[in-house]
Amino acid sequence: MKNILFIASEGVPFIKTGGLADVVGSLPKSIDKKYYDVRVMLPKYTCIKQEMKDKMKYKTHFYLNFNWKSEYVGVFEAKVDGITYYFIDNESYFSGFSIYSDNVLDEIKKFSFFCKAALSALPLTGFRPDLIHCHDWQTGLIPVYLKERFAGGEFFRGIKTVMTIHNLKFQGKWNVKDVKNITGLSDYFFTPDKLEAYKDANLLKGGLVYADAITTVSDTYAEEIKTDFYGEGLNGLLNARANSLRGIVNGIDYEDFNPETDQHIVAQYNAANFRKEKVKNKRALQQELGLAQDDKKMMIGIVSRLTDQKGFDLIAYVMDELCREDVQIVVLGTGEERYENMFRHFDWKYGDKVSANIYYSDALSHKIYAAADAFLMPSLFEPCGLSQLMAMHYGTLPIVRETGGLKDTVQPYNEFESTGTGFSFKNYNAHEMLATIRYAKYVFYQKKREWNKMVDRAMAADFSWDVAAKKYQEMYDWLIGY
Repeated sequence: MKNILFIASEGVPFIKTGGLADVVGSLPKSIDKKYYDVRVMLPKYTCIKQEMKDKMKYKTHFYLNFNWKSEYVGVFEAKVDGITYYFIDNESYFSGFSIYSDNVLDEIKKFSFFCKAALSALPLTGFRPDLIHCHDWQTGLIPVYLKERFAGGEFFRGIKTVMTIHNLKFQGKWNVKDVKNITGLSDYFFTPDKLEAYKDANLLKGGLVYADAITTVSDTYAEEIKTDFYGEGLNGLLNARANSLRGIVNGIDYEDFNPETDQHIVAQYNAANFRKEKVKNKRALQQELGLAQDDKKMMIGIVSRLTDQKGFDLIAYVMDELCREDVQIVVLGTGEERYENMFRHFDWKYGDKVSANIYYSDALSHKIYAAADAFLMPSLFEPCGLSQLMAMHYGTLPIVRETGGLKDTVQPYNEFESTGTGFSFKNYNAHEMLATIRYAKYVFYQKKREWNKMVDRAMAADFSWDVAAKKYQEMYDWLIGY
């Protein structure tokens, strides 16, 4: 039996702000229980819902020297869906209405404490991992501390580490003097070949330097982050560690996202009957959102954070032209004010064609995946992306830019070979995107049989966690080496 411990800043079903939580929640459940005992360690945030807190049992507590004072560390345990979770408790670090704040220094203190406390708590849990799987900059200090203060102990000897980059944009950077004080690490660690980068301390960089292996969430993104454009200043290091770096595409939970059993949608359907059942969801959504009632009208869905990274500057540039096309556009999400207001404006101007829902609703997202014909995702960069996988499973064809996980998961339509599961464009250019939308529209209206065959292929594609889990297992075996 091989023992694997995930350490992360968030994880479903306890706490979630983004895709990282889905990975931490879903991947351990898919790893083969016959050969691996996978457990998860998270901070015990005060904003975790009470019903989830009620599942936690107090295990032990101790005091830890951190940032020049003695800090309380509580250890709690919970079992959910066959997975054991551990929680690190300290209300001065983990209180508040949300789990992250905009104060970078506070974030660095909080997650430095979490890394040190997590490792210190391990011997008290009765679980000794062969490998610790760390996620994003918030756990970047785990591989560093393992090589530093925890290196001597018998318990920690030989524990391997994996660092997974979910989004390289966030790195945990602050000035060296403060970080040295907070972490208690010596001068030795703050050099350009270790934690220092461009005169600052960088916690993610520490993890990338000291981890035994590095993964990111798609093959293409693993290549892209070695370049200046996508590398966020760490491309030199990622090239140096290229032999230890691999991409593994995230999966999605097909229990949560299954048009055949989805309780949020009006008409459930599958690959065999979508031709007559799927449209009932469009009808219902048109009615709910006050759009023109028309079964044959092409509906384009967008479910996203409204930010530059997601390509909304491209959409803004051609939105007027797009609204004059023979399509309906349904948007769900929040983000930068200018994009929120842009969609509100076009909703006001073209009320029967555009529906702007500037909030987040899990139920409405499912309805959009089921009702739309196409799903627009023109990201500037996209480490993996989950929305396009969900859309395909609902028979809603993605229109994406060829970057990161979008390039790896969406096969562009080829009319000569009758292949593909969606549409894609290469350059980050608004009119190239518009031309691709128009091409998709042409296939939708003029070649309905071809469109439906593409839906067949999209719904048949397997992006379940089981596929990803096998690749992670290969890597764990290779690292642990028995």
